[in-house]
Amino acid sequence: MERNIIVLDTTLRDGEQVPGAKLNVQQKIEFAQQLKRLNVDIIEAGFPASSAGDFQAVQEIARTVGDSISITALARAVKGDIDAVYESIKLAQNPLIHIVLGTSNIHVEKKFNRSKDAVLQMGVDAVKYAKTLLPQVQYSTEDASRSDFEYLWKTIEAVVKAGATMINVPDTVGYAVPDEFGELIRKINERLKNLNDQVILSVHCHNDLGLATANTLSAVRNGAQKVECTINGLGERAGNTSLEEVVMGLKVRENHFKASTHIRLKELIRTSRLLTHLTGLDVQVNKAITGENAFAHSSGIHQDGLLKDKQVYEIMSPEEVGADSMELILTARSGRHAFKNAVEKLGFETGEGEDFEGLFEKFLLLADAKKEVYDHDVFYLVTQHRTHEEVSSHLYELDSFQVVTNDLYPTATVKLKKGSETFRDSMVGDGPIDALYSAIKALVGLDVQLKDYKINSLSRGKEAIGRVNIRIEYQGKIYSGRAMDTDIIKASALAFLNGINAVLLDAGHDSQAQAPAEITVT
Repeated sequence: MERNIIVLDTTLRDGEQVPGAKLNVQQKIEFAQQLKRLNVDIIEAGFPASSAGDFQAVQEIARTVGDSISITALARAVKGDIDAVYESIKLAQNPLIHIVLGTSNIHVEKKFNRSKDAVLQMGVDAVKYAKTLLPQVQYSTEDASRSDFEYLWKTIEAVVKAGATMINVPDTVGYAVPDEFGELIRKINERLKNLNDQVILSVHCHNDLGLATANTLSAVRNGAQKVECTINGLGERAGNTSLEEVVMGLKVRENHFKASTHIRLKELIRTSRLLTHLTGLDVQVNKAITGENAFAHSSGIHQDGLLKDKQVYEIMSPEEVGADSMELILTARSGRHAFKNAVEKLGFETGEGEDFEGLFEKFLLLADAKKEVYDHDVFYLVTQHRTHEEVSSHLYELDSFQVVTNDLYPTATVKLKKGSETFRDSMVGDGPIDALYSAIKALVGLDVQLKDYKINSLSRGKEAIGRVNIRIEYQGKIYSGRAMDTDIIKASALAFLNGINAVLLDAGHDSQAQAPAEITVT
């Protein structure tokens, strides 16, 4: 029988503890609204006793999204913290007080400097007080994975009898390993069902050994009914359990776990990108589910298999999680099958025998020089290789550019080539990139909207290569563009042009857009 797993998102509490990830009230509300669209069951909105600003943020989240999602916030086992949580979340329809207190020897002896019995009594008293305010109370046994089991269970038993409705078992410092953590949850679950089968068993894992997702899934397999996660695995130190990884793990391996969630899968990528936008903290490119390369393939063997059947190398579709369709990145490692597919996708015949082999050799030379080959590169490669063919359209090339930046009028002058024609224009923008992109948009005559712009360094030192990734929208469709160069302004221009050319290619290689009359044609 399939179980439903409750998903608590703690991005706005545990995730925000990352240096540099601090959000203001409006940003927190915006992200909470996206979590509502994602359909998480519970939002842990913050730590209201920590500051007036955090209290206000939790209160506003409870007011704006608490009509359909349970809202909780963190409290230490002291009356003042519990009062702060209650006052900040009481407007929500289903508020939940979350109390945390350590149970490991090192926490009891070093952090609290009290006896085990005294610390246990603190927890019991805190739960009893919280129950006078709200019916739903979660108790977290901090550092449970390093705790003496009998003392851990004694604490759980006492707080359940005091009225706790959820027991959360954290691997606070990422110490656990999957088989060990799964066995811990199994033992607690068996005893908890005998004690009170209405109490929900939850887990909260950290990623210090890179095992947070594995530990969480092992816990689900062994009886956990609720998981605590963050988007992109955000969290202090090495981060928390990644929500998207757990959710898709349960989805893809549903027959194994016999459990599912209510998460709207197609909102996963949108939620990840919003968090990146709000915090400025990029996701590693090879991050599972939400990484830029999560559904990109450059190996020739992989590309060949994928073109025969996507299931050869993909266990889930990118569209399922709200990502763009599968991307084959052409490199020198791409084989003949992938290159042939790219040529045919552009509407060309690939030919056979020596003709195709000659074209493929030119592709390999270009791939060695450019590292990554895009559709417009393939387009030019084919048309130049077959000079006898009539080519009815051309794509844009960057001929030259100049950018002047200052705090008054950042200006860009751009010269593009399209076939035998050249186009030149200058524009002022809010900054150098805005000016550059405004000039390119004016030249190509396409009303595209920049949706995402990201730059990463691929190496170190003054000769470091910058890689720019952009996403643009045109007539409701999303197109991507990438480029690499030691000059990040040039890489930005090339990436934008790559996106523009993708639009033109998608339109059948013949854009109807014309250069505006005031542009000089030389």
